[in-house]
Amino acid sequence: MASNKARAHFTLSGYHFDPDDITRLLGIEPTSVDASGAHSPLDKPVISSWELSTETMTDNIDVYKMTDVIIKKIEPAKEKILQVIKSHNLSPRISVVLVLSADKGETCPDVGFGARTIRFLADIGAFINVDYQLSERPKL
Repeated sequence: MASNKARAHFTLSGYHFDPDDITRLLGIEPTSVDASGAHSPLDKPVISSWELSTETMTDNIDVYKMTDVIIKKIEPAKEKILQVIKSHNLSPRISVVLVLSADKGETCPDVGFGARTIRFLADIGAFINVDYQLSERPKL
């Protein structure tokens, strides 16, 4: 049977911006970027994104720790993050992606956010997204 999997990420997304500019301004190397909107026409806007992610975890999933790891990495750049959010009209969020095992013997991980994470997210005007998916059952 498949085990639970989880990953957390902090994302800045918006229209008509180049994620490489955000990397340069923040001084933080992202895990991934999508520059689709960097050169899109004004009449057909496309979203770009800058993302800092944890590894995908399969054992001892602890959402509190996963999000805390990300916050500790970006917290020193808080003022710069606030500046790029304003200057590039970006939407900040922290997301948790959970793929839950269909195995009834697998425990369901706790999902929550510590005070430090909540305080930081509130300070920068970020929102939280939790995405639950079920893993496929193996074919017998």
